[in-house]
Amino acid sequence: MNLDVTTASGGTAGTVEVPPDLFEVVPNLAVLHQVVTAQLAHRRAGSHSTKTRAEVSGGGAKPWRQKGTGRARQGSIRSPQWRGGGIAHGPKPRSYTQRTPKKMVRLALRSALSDRAAEKRIKVLDSWDIDEPKTARALQVLETLGLRPPGQRPPRVLLVLDRSEHAVWKSFRNLGARVQIVLPEELNAYDVIVNDWLVFSRGTLDTAVARYSNAGAQVPVGEPA
Repeated sequence: MNLDVTTASGGTAGTVEVPPDLFEVVPNLAVLHQVVTAQLAHRRAGSHSTKTRAEVSGGGAKPWRQKGTGRARQGSIRSPQWRGGGIAHGPKPRSYTQRTPKKMVRLALRSALSDRAAEKRIKVLDSWDIDEPKTARALQVLETLGLRPPGQRPPRVLLVLDRSEHAVWKSFRNLGARVQIVLPEELNAYDVIVNDWLVFSRGTLDTAVARYSNAGAQVPVGEPA
């Protein structure tokens, strides 16, 4: 499979060949769903906590005698039905982490990348052509790539940048939630599918291919998890 390479000014810079095991996989929707669900669950702090009737202060004395008052019998003013009482079956601190094998995580990422490639929503830049941090220049590059259509809500864009591209990082980091930046080693299924476009440079594409393809990872694509 070949991806077109463009320049920051909108010109063409040839094509680059990418391995089919990374960009031409039949998406495994079941694995993709399970991995994304696990990712979102892992973000939960699990620090929620409520007090039971044993943990709420007060309520040591019986509010009124058992019989003869005409009212329902009560043993404590800290029972769950009382205002200020304990919470019945309330949440307690817990971990929401779900175990996902590495093969499933890699297959989910390959499924997400293949889906974006099939929809032709992957762009590869020859060079960002940004030598100093300028947000205006970053906007200009996005407009040139067609990722900032005038008069329309901008699509969500995932940029895969290298650690050494400091000027590019600083130029794009102020563009808000519609632009997300990750390192090649941080690529994951959720970020790929939640964004409308995926943008690589030649260098980050080579890094991602070396890291996640069969040649680099030695993980059979499509093997049952």
